[in-house]
Amino acid sequence: MRVVFMGSPLFAVPSLERLVLDGYGVVAVYTRPDRPAGRGRAVAAPPVKEVARRLGLVVVQPEGFKTAEAIAGLAAFRPDVIVVAAYGQMLPQPVLDVPGRGCLNVHASLLPRHRGAAPVAAAILAGDDFTGVSIMLVEKRLDAGPVLARAAIPILPQDNAGSLTEKLALVGADLLVEALGGWVGGELVPRPQDEARATYFAQLTRGAGEIDWGLGVLEIWRRVRAFNPWPGSFTRWQGWQLKILEAVPVGGGADRPGRVVALDAGGAAFGVSAGDGVLGVRVVQLEGKKAMRADEFLRGQRGFIGAVLPC
Repeated sequence: MRVVFMGSPLFAVPSLERLVLDGYGVVAVYTRPDRPAGRGRAVAAPPVKEVARRLGLVVVQPEGFKTAEAIAGLAAFRPDVIVVAAYGQMLPQPVLDVPGRGCLNVHASLLPRHRGAAPVAAAILAGDDFTGVSIMLVEKRLDAGPVLARAAIPILPQDNAGSLTEKLALVGADLLVEALGGWVGGELVPRPQDEARATYFAQLTRGAGEIDWGLGVLEIWRRVRAFNPWPGSFTRWQGWQLKILEAVPVGGGADRPGRVVALDAGGAAFGVSAGDGVLGVRVVQLEGKKAMRADEFLRGQRGFIGAVLPC
């Protein structure tokens, strides 16, 4: 079987590695072009490109598939199937028509719930007890194709988007090879999604991470987890951005929203009053500084307790 793999971030890496390990003929790896990243804005390659190079695979980095040349280049690889895992762009119909056995997508949610670009964050924000991975056949509509297989895992209180994505990437890799074998072997029948149960979540923006302390404490806690590592949840202190990296809801009545209170509960060194309770803070990062435990931060910011953070 000739496979073209399309993916870009770390989530896609285990799926690519598993295809190669299981002996699938990955004839090309498509990934997004190198982009400036980090504080220095140095040009960086997508994680999938680095792994593909290490595995000795052909790497292609088109800006898109709007030209006949791009489609012809893909068709020249004569793929039987295209596997997609967080590639980062919608595939037009001419791309979907290239492989004889279709395009399979590794999507990090239990479809039809949480379609869209940020399904892991969406599951945490919604307070879901479980999330998972779906292997679906790609159609032109966003994440709406029939599903070949699903696998569920629990969302733990300590999970954030980063840690949960790592778990789902491994689950997805196992599920992919299982579903791919069953699909090619004629053992799996695609099941249409129930459109009445579909939910959507748009791409996250950098500004989404600013904390509104007037919200409920559970909602803020979920945002802290859902927005870690990106875009991060942050407030402001003396003109500097202060990221809240780890937090936990704690008991106690709410003061004025944004009020910083002394605390020693649940491993939190201080708390911030929200709309209906107190969010205990465990780990913070002041702009330009390294992440540190909340008690370490307090030792260097003696006027912090009693301050009111902006809502």
